[in-house]
Amino acid sequence: MDIAIVGAGLGGLAAAAVLLQRGHRVRVYEQAAQLGEVGAGIQMSANAMKVLDAIGLREPIARAGVRPKAFEFRRFDSGELLHRLPLGEAHEQRHGAPYFQIHRVDLHDALAGAVRALAADAIVLGARVCALEERSDAVTLRFDDGRAAAQAELVIGADGIKSVVRRTILGDDRPVFTGQVAWRCTVPTERIAPELRTDIVSTIWCGPRNHAVTYYLRSGDLLNFVGCVERGWEEESWTARRPWKELDADYRGWHPMVRAVIDAVDRDACFRWALNNRTVSARWSTARATLLGDAVHATLPYMAQGAAMAIEDAAVLARALELPLPLAGQLAQYAAHRAPRTARVVRESTEMGELYHIQDAQAMREAFVARDIARSRNEWLYPYDPWQVGIH
Repeated sequence: MDIAIVGAGLGGLAAAAVLLQRGHRVRVYEQAAQLGEVGAGIQMSANAMKVLDAIGLREPIARAGVRPKAFEFRRFDSGELLHRLPLGEAHEQRHGAPYFQIHRVDLHDALAGAVRALAADAIVLGARVCALEERSDAVTLRFDDGRAAAQAELVIGADGIKSVVRRTILGDDRPVFTGQVAWRCTVPTERIAPELRTDIVSTIWCGPRNHAVTYYLRSGDLLNFVGCVERGWEEESWTARRPWKELDADYRGWHPMVRAVIDAVDRDACFRWALNNRTVSARWSTARATLLGDAVHATLPYMAQGAAMAIEDAAVLARALELPLPLAGQLAQYAAHRAPRTARVVRESTEMGELYHIQDAQAMREAFVARDIARSRNEWLYPYDPWQVGIH
């Protein structure tokens, strides 16, 4: 099948790789003039790693990434351990694939390399899709720079929360600001005094109306910092820099391990953007166009599963396209299977943000006990295998 993918992010490239492996003819149209990712960390649990393994990326991910021992949830000021979710060997033995922390740039580069190894000309840069015209036998993609239109039998919208493809399928609904913004910074680990470094874990520091996440990248040489704060609206942009003094003020009085990161960060490399989401939809497709990733299930980052869901989407979509059904039926089965799972991830990610921001310390302790995150995620989230789940 001739397939056009709009967007060369992690989900779009994962979809391109698995579809090329299955013999489809794929073009990925990316609006940026150069292929790349914003420098920040990302986490890949077993459910996503099973797809990346099939693409042949285990070795480069293991080489560039870190295998954390656990998630640790701690109180923002005292460092009190509220809950622990074991990862490391326990995660791999239980779920059949390892858990990695990796720089987004490294994962994106590995995916792009896998796609180009399968089809050297598959990725088309500087191609901003501005409109789709769907007919019974094909879809025409039009571009805003006047270049010749492209034709495809199937279009996949992997173009993020501001998706053009989504607008074609679902109408002109708008992203909704959540009332929270996210700081992102990376710090060379050597700048942090040894006594102020956490163990090789992903630590979630939970505080009133604010939380922070710290974890290691690139064999432990970098420390990734994500800070999620409740504040007023601002422009959504991955590349917006904000003054260090605002970051400093947001985390004044926090634990010395958090403060060590704030004090060591490059003062001109503090990025902050608005966190938006959309109303969850059960409709993902038309007869010849469908969606994956943030274009259809934009997810807050509080379970570290947004990119993992897009990668799962890619594998399940590839399998759905092999069902003995007309294309519209294949796309309907893809959406029917994926919509409930991704809706649960969207819902629980939002709930995690509420849990992490409880103001009273005792109320937070009780909420963590009631939630039992380790049991829940090990029962339904991590065991999922996109290659084995039943679709009909």
